[in-house]
Amino acid sequence: MIHNIKFRAFVYENESVDEISEAILNILPEAEIEAEEAEGLLEDKILILTGVVSKKRYTKAFFNTLLESVDLDKLNDDLERKTDEKGNWFLRFDKTDALDEKLTVLDKGDAIHLKIKIAAYPAKKQIAVDKVREAILNH
Repeated sequence: MIHNIKFRAFVYENESVDEISEAILNILPEAEIEAEEAEGLLEDKILILTGVVSKKRYTKAFFNTLLESVDLDKLNDDLERKTDEKGNWFLRFDKTDALDEKLTVLDKGDAIHLKIKIAAYPAKKQIAVDKVREAILNH
């Protein structure tokens, strides 16, 4: 059902790269994390952690964990708003909670960002939304 999961998280100067990496791995245990340096608006150093998980067994394991861990009504209610026209589903997870192995979906703020490409043919928003919604409702 999921082609791939791209992730991104910003690590600010007052945060630990190891802790944010661990938080990512708590969400996506098989992730291979790449780091890129950037500069913030106030010239502070920021590290951007990114990567892609695309093996089916890993994307399926993530989705099953998600369904077991979060408020499915909220996930379902937010689905239309968090899916783009190309069938990408966008989720954000609280960094601190992820470090404690809890999945907390956020609407804004400093978070671990996931861009989940739903396997939908043709790749359209409504088809992707319907596939995810069916999986949520049948869980």
